[in-house]
Amino acid sequence: MMGFSGARVMAVLVKEFKQLARDRLTYAMMLAIPVVQLVLFGYAINAEPRHLPTALLVQEDSRYARSMVAALENSRFFDLTHQARSPAELDRLIRSGEVQFAITIPGDFSRRVARGDKPQILVEADATDPSATGGAVAALAALPSQALVHDLTGAMAARAGAPAPFEVVVHRRYNPEAVTSYNIVPGLLGIILSMTLVMLTALSVTRETERGTMETLLATPLEPFEVMTGKLAPYVGVGLVQTIVVLLLARFLFGVPMEGGWIGLILGLSLFIVGSLALGFLISTAARSQLQAMQMSFFYILPSMLLSGFMFPFRGMPVWAQWLGEIIPVTHFLRVVRGSLLKGQGLIDQWPSLAALTAFVLVVTALAMIRYRRTLD
Repeated sequence: MMGFSGARVMAVLVKEFKQLARDRLTYAMMLAIPVVQLVLFGYAINAEPRHLPTALLVQEDSRYARSMVAALENSRFFDLTHQARSPAELDRLIRSGEVQFAITIPGDFSRRVARGDKPQILVEADATDPSATGGAVAALAALPSQALVHDLTGAMAARAGAPAPFEVVVHRRYNPEAVTSYNIVPGLLGIILSMTLVMLTALSVTRETERGTMETLLATPLEPFEVMTGKLAPYVGVGLVQTIVVLLLARFLFGVPMEGGWIGLILGLSLFIVGSLALGFLISTAARSQLQAMQMSFFYILPSMLLSGFMFPFRGMPVWAQWLGEIIPVTHFLRVVRGSLLKGQGLIDQWPSLAALTAFVLVVTALAMIRYRRTLD
């Protein structure tokens, strides 16, 4: 029996380092993933969003109303991006997801403050994601005691004390009990489909290359689109089965409300499944092994989980991270799923997300067909 040899160990060690240097993708994974995680968690992730888009309906032009608007802006939680002209417009803005909050200052606000009638200001919050609105709702508690402190002077000084001169009524729409699972469970559908369809497709095609069966396929008179359609069709069924299972469990196990919006949901689901499969096929055209295919899939899945609004509030991220998130198709699919199930959105409300998913399918499918090689190098 031969004894331990440091020279032989060193030879194996040198061989492994050379092999690692030739596998550039693995080397990039080792260096890039920690850096990406550090940047995303350090800069992009924010559990308490500020500067949330807010629509305002002011039904009177008075000093008190202007002080209210200034107090909202100074809180740093609200960015008054829309001035609504009617309650119907206010409802449309929050239902479509254009704003996170809708605030109504009634027409008799100043008169009732002066009379000591304690008027109410209505704040409607899009509570589909409870973590996105929690900090802002908490900040509203200080509004009645601070907003009019510089206006209630002289003869009106008595109104500035306790009790507060007005009341803020918060209406948490779409998720009044702030149930986290209402937001997380529908979002899981996008993550599950991404993890399975993209990775399974990439591995399936790459596996044929590793086993040599791709040569037989390439010898046939099949066109690139025909090959891609035949390879991806079985996984469409896989995606549909996963969707049905997730939706059934969401409804009967977690009690997730299903308000409607089925046309948009079906259309968005179809686009997302086809786009995910096409992306997996595109990855397979660049990967030389199943390990590389899995690594490249991970490069897509990690940002999809962190920047899409699945794990952390989308509007809590800095602007540059939101721009990156808008490129990720999971972001738009989550908006379609949550908008359909929790808000009952129609196609008019969902068309921006559906248009983004359509563009994703067209671009990725075109790139996959271009990358597909009819002959082996």
